[in-house]
Amino acid sequence: MAVWWCDMCGIVGYVGEREALPIVLGSLRRIEYRGYDSCGVLVQDSANEQIYIHKGLESIGELMEKLHYHGTIGIGHTRWATHGMPSVRNAHPHLDCSGEIAVVHNGIIENFQSLKEGLLRSCRFRSDTDTEVIPHLIEKMLERARETGKPYDALLKEAVRESLSYLKGSYAIIVAIKGFDGLIAARRESPLIIGLGDRENFIASDVPAVLEQTNRVIYLEEGDIAVVKKDGIQIENGAVEVTRVARVIPWTIEDAEKGGYEHFMLKEIHEEPKAIIDTLRGYLTETGIELGFDAGHEILMVACGTSYYAALCGKYIIEHIARIPVHVELASEFNYSDTVLGDDTTVMAITQSGETADTLMALKKAKRFGCRTVAITNVLGSSVTRIADDTVYIRAGPEIGVAATKSFIAQLVILYLLGFYIADMPGHELESWLGELKRLPQLAQMVIDDSNTAIRANARYLAGFENVFFVGRGVNLPVALEGALKLKEISYIHAEGYAAGELKHGPFALLTDATPVVAILSYDNVYEKTLGNIKEIKARGAPVIAVAVDGDEEVEKYVDAVIRVPASRAILSPIPNTVALHLLAYWTANTRGCEIDKPRNLAKSVTVE
Repeated sequence: MAVWWCDMCGIVGYVGEREALPIVLGSLRRIEYRGYDSCGVLVQDSANEQIYIHKGLESIGELMEKLHYHGTIGIGHTRWATHGMPSVRNAHPHLDCSGEIAVVHNGIIENFQSLKEGLLRSCRFRSDTDTEVIPHLIEKMLERARETGKPYDALLKEAVRESLSYLKGSYAIIVAIKGFDGLIAARRESPLIIGLGDRENFIASDVPAVLEQTNRVIYLEEGDIAVVKKDGIQIENGAVEVTRVARVIPWTIEDAEKGGYEHFMLKEIHEEPKAIIDTLRGYLTETGIELGFDAGHEILMVACGTSYYAALCGKYIIEHIARIPVHVELASEFNYSDTVLGDDTTVMAITQSGETADTLMALKKAKRFGCRTVAITNVLGSSVTRIADDTVYIRAGPEIGVAATKSFIAQLVILYLLGFYIADMPGHELESWLGELKRLPQLAQMVIDDSNTAIRANARYLAGFENVFFVGRGVNLPVALEGALKLKEISYIHAEGYAAGELKHGPFALLTDATPVVAILSYDNVYEKTLGNIKEIKARGAPVIAVAVDGDEEVEKYVDAVIRVPASRAILSPIPNTVALHLLAYWTANTRGCEIDKPRNLAKSVTVE
């Protein structure tokens, strides 16, 4: 049985007048969060038509110390293993039989096995990857194209275009060819950008890869093929030359650096108050809120992972504030369901990267039903923005840590704004609520400022266990799910989130003195019920850590420890509660000595199914 994996590798390319190797390695290091099972580089010295290749299992940092290739054209790859185990033979770049055509690839070629079987009659394969069929196809197509007698540049582009027509699945590729003074890039269902410089150009999976060199970026669109040289770029789509507008990225290289923090994740948690401020500023006006679209009277939200938990919070938020129905579906499930949508439904896709494959597919499905579509994303010009009718940007800035933190908080802020934007409430009432929203950065900062006491102490305690439950009710149920996800993905502790009232329907069987429970409370309509659930948990012998507001003395009678957060209106409590749980997960993983920014088997953007 074939096993399919999700591919989130990072690819980069450079062509210009400077030494390519340090630029390629520096760019790879900035997107190493996309994969770190193996890596590889190719450098071409055009002066003597030599190419140099290194592939290995080292980190990018180790390559920066040991490699010294000279040349002004280069490509690189950092891999998150898909077809074939992490190994030198499966590392990119992959070559044709002659060793003159090299490809780095992000994506999955679904029909690679049948293509490989056809090519095996005349080609020698050196890896177990799906990628290797691409250089061999280009080799075959180039042999055929040479018979036309066209100029070399045209031959290469035609060979790549013809090769890609055989591929089923997703790809972002960069092709380097010995003796060619440029690179060829192409994408389908996987992101790829071109950074514009002065007599030099850059190619990469993600913006952070090129920020040290340039802030002017072209986002390649679905089906684009680009010939990239130091002094120009030609882009075609469907064999027709097209123009793509360059965008100026508002982030700086400092935004994408650690800034003195031990890990990107800790830095990004500390940036959560700023993410709230920046997101609010983007949409608050003198008279209220302006999001720029009509949400209608029924909403379906589709998302994956952490963004799905934000959507679940959004359901509670919008239904509480605006009193309209909101449905939430996992994008990966929605894509293959028999759900029928009416054209009066607004479908909102929530994705930090704007490139999450399942979410993009869900949005396309919604458009086939004639629904109005809205993207909520962090990345200007990403794929989701080109599919959706309207886009609302969260303003979290670059997020490098694999575990989403500040982007989740910023997504919540957008969903609060959306609730008030839709709601038909008197001006004085709206003004009161907006005053509460403007307090959110302060609430988040207060949690961060207090985090060296109770949060770190409880993190040291949790670090000694292998199983943890998180429970909450109402709007804090998705927060419990988010807390469990963060703990499991960076500390490798098995953690599960549940509705507090549901433990009695099975999970009670797992409760012992070795299964601590983190319980989230706020002064809401289920406070007493949640307190009752905590009593039931304690009766089974499980230790309980409560996340509760300052001044809640009742909870102390029934739990083993309390993490305090500042009081707020109950519907706004997910903000301080989430900040506390993000810090709890971070310090637990730190205590256990885990690789926090690069958790095993995970990568930042899931760009294929």
